[in-house]
Amino acid sequence: MGAVAVLWAPGLRVPGWVRKQAAGSHRLRYFYTGVSDPGPELPEFVTVGYVDDQLFVKYDSETKRTRPRVDWIEQEGPEYWDREDRNFQGWQETFRVGLGTLRGYYNQTGGSHTLQLMYGCELGRDNSIRGYYQDAYDGEDFISYDPSTHTWVAVAPQAQITQRTWNANAAGLQQARAYLEGTCIEWLRKYLEHGKAALQSKPPMAQVSDRSSRDGLATLSCRVHGFYPKEVAVVWLKNGEPQPQETSLSGVVPSRDGTYQTWATIEIDPSSSHTYTCCVEHASLGAALRVAWDKKPESNLMLIVGVVLAVVLVCAAAGAAVGLRSHNGSNSSGSNHGSDPCAKGQCGGL
Repeated sequence: MGAVAVLWAPGLRVPGWVRKQAAGSHRLRYFYTGVSDPGPELPEFVTVGYVDDQLFVKYDSETKRTRPRVDWIEQEGPEYWDREDRNFQGWQETFRVGLGTLRGYYNQTGGSHTLQLMYGCELGRDNSIRGYYQDAYDGEDFISYDPSTHTWVAVAPQAQITQRTWNANAAGLQQARAYLEGTCIEWLRKYLEHGKAALQSKPPMAQVSDRSSRDGLATLSCRVHGFYPKEVAVVWLKNGEPQPQETSLSGVVPSRDGTYQTWATIEIDPSSSHTYTCCVEHASLGAALRVAWDKKPESNLMLIVGVVLAVVLVCAAAGAAVGLRSHNGSNSSGSNHGSDPCAKGQCGGL
């Protein structure tokens, strides 16, 4: 599931049609999710909009409002937000009806079901354009738009009725093409201009730390943050060699400033002589970022304790000698205490 999982509400199956973004390209995508059995954390209908990997708007059926998710989209006026609200509210009703229709196609009488839609466009580095529109039902591909033939293609057998109906609608085909190849690209260019600073590549930063683990082992953690776009590769190196099997990776998650962060950990024997380095690869970097684990020397605690004990023993021995001399009738009856390093509690203050 990987990077796609964040686009869908928890517990939903993820369809297989989200492809990786081409290097140097930009894309605008909308993801719609409708469910037949909504719950406290699963609204009946949710829409999220992305420019590249940055979430910029969100709508849900509970608020019935489109909300900005990044600063740069807030410059749009009230007309923009009103239009988006009406648009998504219309789709909300379309999804409610569509779920009922699909249950009929699949001969289903009950249960919890999902309808998902992804559409958008991509602008290549060479100014090439590509539009896509794909539906999924219960996590499985249902029907999609073929940009080369400008027609609808049934992926599931149950989608053949929909395919025939949509392909027979000449006006609908023309409208889909006009949006995916024209209107969508225009908005993408506009959004890229609005979010120019936020959408620029940002190089990652990395910090390495360690903590005690089980059975005398240690866990090294590499926190990688502040990078954009989202795609990143992190692996631990042992003596300069990648350790992909031993490296445990967390998911890549967004930060509040529009950048991303992730973690990579590895479990090691801290008493070994091996060197460990966190290696990060990202599109913004000319070469891989490497941060070595700074192996701490053995704890100085025992050395400190040993020194303190030695001083205490010396003081005790000196005190015993003074007492012995006093007991033997020495003439130094208390006069030597002024020069005694253990006098007046000085040794206890070390």
